[in-house]
Amino acid sequence: MKFFVDSKQVCELNATQQKVIQDDVSSHVFVSDMERRVNWVITHKLDMCYDNLIKRWLPKLRERYESLPTSKDALAELVFAQNDYKASWDVESPSLNMTQE
Repeated sequence: MKFFVDSKQVCELNATQQKVIQDDVSSHVFVSDMERRVNWVITHKLDMCYDNLIKRWLPKLRERYESLPTSKDALAELVFAQNDYKASWDVESPSLNMTQE
């Protein structure tokens, strides 16, 4: 079983590893269970990042605007449009500011 992100393989379970998981998860639901778990990890990370972004920026935005968008995406786009926006990793750990491949 292989896992891909944007056509790049990021993880692979060999046959033995799959059997180990199937010792705990029925083979009838194995694939759907793996899909559910991968989806949960990504969704959970996204939710945590939204929460952190909003916590950091909501006080500033309330000072700058009379009303704010109610959707998370629209609020995030408003944050990204601010002249003083910097990614949290850039603000909190400037020494980790590395070129991304």
